[in-house]
Amino acid sequence: MKKSLKKSLVIALAVLFVFGAAACSKEEKKSIKLAYVAWDSEIASTNVVKHVLETDLGYEVELLQVDAGPMWAGVADGSADAMVAAWLPGTHASYLEQYGDRIEDLGPNLTGTKIGLAVPTYMDISSIEDLKDPDVAASIGGQIVGIEPGAGIMMATERAIEEYGLDNIQLLESSSSAMGKELLEAYEEQRPIVVTGWTPHWKFAKMELKYLDDPLGVYGGEEAIHTMVRQGLADDMPDAYEFLDRFEWTADDMAAVMVEIYEGASPEEAAQKWVESNRDKVDAWLGK
Repeated sequence: MKKSLKKSLVIALAVLFVFGAAACSKEEKKSIKLAYVAWDSEIASTNVVKHVLETDLGYEVELLQVDAGPMWAGVADGSADAMVAAWLPGTHASYLEQYGDRIEDLGPNLTGTKIGLAVPTYMDISSIEDLKDPDVAASIGGQIVGIEPGAGIMMATERAIEEYGLDNIQLLESSSSAMGKELLEAYEEQRPIVVTGWTPHWKFAKMELKYLDDPLGVYGGEEAIHTMVRQGLADDMPDAYEFLDRFEWTADDMAAVMVEIYEGASPEEAAQKWVESNRDKVDAWLGK
């Protein structure tokens, strides 16, 4: 009887140990949420950050694909932990004004970016003002091919249409991928087309394009992409915070990932390939 009771006690303690260890393991599992917009540039950067957080820092990463406004709002209210997709000082200026006091800016992760209206180099126009010509407007079907509504470049383009008096032009709402597809089809057929453009982007590596001059300065000058985190992240996830604070790369780095994705790799595969080929940069981000 005593042996049976002792055996039962040992089994019970073993079960409690297993479940307790599992519970502790579950509690200790680190998780982080990254918000991003579905632009080719931000798909590239966010997946590289995700890969490093998972493979080097042991985080479970949840990606939240949203529009620009909800991306900023999510980091501000804490429903997202971070983003590496804030275009400043111009493109996301309205969001910075609205949410900036509730978000921590870790500074630029990529410099030398630009936005504007882009056209193939075979088009014989050089300025946004040229779009006022009825023949030019007719050649592009009276439209500028845009991306997701609410994006900073879309708001800037709406202002450009108003300030340049482009009464014969409409801004077509679309998506980053749909815009790229439409541009590539027009390019292959040598058709006139005007799109919302930004650098870095794979389209500039795959096609000969140019920005239209912007004499009124609607699109602003050179920009940078900033990393933004929610308040309190430094205390809650110090290792992730330090990595995000150090994360910085070049337009060529980002373009390499974007081209891989364009040529058929998944974002995860492209990110892994870049990380494995650039361990020196990744180690610097990790403070090694």
